[in-house]
Amino acid sequence: MAAPPPVLSIEDLNVQFFTDDGGIKALDGVSLTIPQGKTLCIVGESGSGKSITGRSILNQIPRPGRRVSGRIRYWRKPDEAPVEISALDPKSREMRAIRGGEISLISQEPMAALSPVHTIGNQMREAIQQHLKLDRKAADAHAVEMLAKVGIPRPADRLSNYAFEFSGGMRQRICIALALACSPRLLIADEPTTALDVTTQANIIDLLLELQAELGISIMFITHDLGVVAEIADEIAVMYLGRIVEQGSSVSVFQDPKHPYTRALIRSIPSMTGERGSRLDTIRGMVPSPFNRPSGCTFNPRCDDFMPGVCDRLEPWADNPTPDRVVRCLRYSDSTKIEQLLGAQP
Repeated sequence: MAAPPPVLSIEDLNVQFFTDDGGIKALDGVSLTIPQGKTLCIVGESGSGKSITGRSILNQIPRPGRRVSGRIRYWRKPDEAPVEISALDPKSREMRAIRGGEISLISQEPMAALSPVHTIGNQMREAIQQHLKLDRKAADAHAVEMLAKVGIPRPADRLSNYAFEFSGGMRQRICIALALACSPRLLIADEPTTALDVTTQANIIDLLLELQAELGISIMFITHDLGVVAEIADEIAVMYLGRIVEQGSSVSVFQDPKHPYTRALIRSIPSMTGERGSRLDTIRGMVPSPFNRPSGCTFNPRCDDFMPGVCDRLEPWADNPTPDRVVRCLRYSDSTKIEQLLGAQP
C-alpha cells in the first residue's frame, strides 16, 4: 500500500531565542513529515522543544525567538505545489488564512486560550466568520453544531456563557470545537489532556479519534504521556533538547526502541504486571540547561550506553538502522566514519 501524501513537512528547522546572555537553541535541525489523515505524536520531557515545533508551524514563535534556518512546507491540496510557511510574513493575509482556518491549535491550557471577558459564542463566531465568511446567524448555527459534536449539552444555550462557567473538561471540549470549526487539514494538539483527570482524558482522546475518522484530518499530538501515545499514534517522533532523536511507526518504536532515551522513556511507563511494591523506573539526572549543552551527544550525561571518548566528542547524525526508522545515536553509526571524525579532531 502506498504511503499517504504529506500534509506538512519540516526540513532542518533551527530556532533560537536571543537573550542578553546569548543565543539559546530551542530547535536544532528538526526534520519530520506529517502524513495526510494520520497522527504524529511528538514526545519528550519538558524543555525538549515540542511546543516550539508546533508554534513554528503556525509562524508564531514568541519573542525573542526566531527561525534561523530551515523550511516548513504545507500542502493546501495534495495535487498542488506546497506553500512555504517559513517564508511567509506572520501577519500576512495568506498566513492568517492558514492559521486557524487550515492549521488549528488546541492549546495546552484551555483557561488561558479562552477569553475570560467574551462569551463562548462571541469567540467562536469571530473565528468562523473570519475563515468561512458566514453571516452572524449562520455562524452561530455552525458554532452550535460544533459544540454539539464535541458533547457540550444544550449547546444553543451555552453560547452566551463565559469560560469560567464551564469545567476544565468542558473548556477543553470547547477549545477542540473552536479548533475544528473551520474544518482544518492539520490539527496541532499541544498536550490537550495534561491537566484533566483520567476519565476526561480518555473521553477527549476518543473524541479526537472519532473526529479524525469523520473529517480525515491530520493530527500532530504533543505530549509527554506515552500511555496516550500508544493509543493514538501512527508515527512517533522522540525529542530531546531540541532534536528528534528517534522517529518511526508507533508499533516499531514501542516493540523495538533504538535510542537509549526512547528506551528509558518506555521503561518509565507504569505497568500493571510489575511486582507489588516495586519502584518505578526513572531517567537519572535532569534535562541540561540550554546555556550549558553537553559536548557531543546532548543525552550522554544520562545515557546508560555512554561510550567515553566518542559520545562526548561527536554529535550524532541521523541514521536508518531499519528502513522505517530514523535514529540519532552513535551506536548505530558506521564505525569507520566515527574513527575518521575522531582522527580529524585536534
